[in-house]
Amino acid sequence: MDFSLSEEQRMLKDTVERLVRETYDFEKRQKISESEEGFSREVWGQLAELGLLGVPFPEDFGGLGGGGIDLMIVGEAIGQGLVVEPYLSTVVLGGGLVELLGSDAQKEEILGAVVGGEKLLAFAHGEPDGRYETAHVRATAEKVGGGWKLTGRKSVVLNGGEADTLIVSARVSGAHDDEDGIGLFLVDKGAANMKLHSTPAIDGTRVAEIALDGVEVGADAVLGTPGACFQAIEEVLARAIILLSGEAVGAMNMAVDTTVEYLKTRKQFGKALSQFQVLQHRAVEMRIALEEARSLAILAAARLGEPRDVRELAVSAAKSGTGRHARFVGEQAIQLHGGIGMTWEVPVAHYAKRLVMLDHLFGDTDHHQERFAILADAAA
Repeated sequence: MDFSLSEEQRMLKDTVERLVRETYDFEKRQKISESEEGFSREVWGQLAELGLLGVPFPEDFGGLGGGGIDLMIVGEAIGQGLVVEPYLSTVVLGGGLVELLGSDAQKEEILGAVVGGEKLLAFAHGEPDGRYETAHVRATAEKVGGGWKLTGRKSVVLNGGEADTLIVSARVSGAHDDEDGIGLFLVDKGAANMKLHSTPAIDGTRVAEIALDGVEVGADAVLGTPGACFQAIEEVLARAIILLSGEAVGAMNMAVDTTVEYLKTRKQFGKALSQFQVLQHRAVEMRIALEEARSLAILAAARLGEPRDVRELAVSAAKSGTGRHARFVGEQAIQLHGGIGMTWEVPVAHYAKRLVMLDHLFGDTDHHQERFAILADAAA
């Protein structure tokens, strides 16, 4: 397999990494994270101006027509800068569902606004008792007149409080864990009979808890065919995991580089910590873990366009592997920094927290290790 980047991908990598490097230092990131909205409209506008919000979308809708490798490239830059802007929720999850299931009119209206930085989306899918099961949906959609009435609870909705439009999953038929019977519905911010509570997560990002008590939407708010949306949900989650795997690699890379630099400058017993062989070995182990995670992420990104069984096997391998390696790198970075590594003012502490969060999003290491085994047995 050829792991070299095309000319367009190298340009994308240079563009997004330069933006993060030149405009998104740690101090600015902290101010943005602690602001009222939890992200910067100015930075979001810059992402739009550079065309980065259109990376995965077809050119017909103002996008770049990118694939898995392009998503990984963007994710790696996001990880390097600990970027808190809602790229995952708006572009990959929300925008991905509109691209896969939306009518021509919905794509024209919504994707154009997303690419231009004018609309924020969030995917309200997870539920309080759903754990990591993609098909778990207890929220219901009842057909009423010419529209639908939505009832249920959604939990840990990424950037749900900042979104202009929520894409809500609700069951139109079947048991709560059936793959068939899931519908997707567009719900505007501030809709009647919807309660939303936004809160910061441990890593500086924002999540929301949402209660729907008979929220009514029209027929034009339906995405795709009600009851037949599972495959699209699974595909956008695969895209999300590829972005997050890239983000983990970017964050791990910064944690390793920061730790090595600290070992070179911090002195103990009259000499730099980097001169102690046992610490050299630990730094090398961190670098090995980083490169193994990078290889898994690249493989998953390259398999995004493959048939479902091949794609999902690679995705679960990447999620499980990067989660395991990310936790190792984060823990080692904290330990090698000593007590200062636990303080709020040192970037490495924030990289470690983000790496922990990345492991839990859309299925942790244990979940995807078990899922990989099930998928591998089914393919044998």
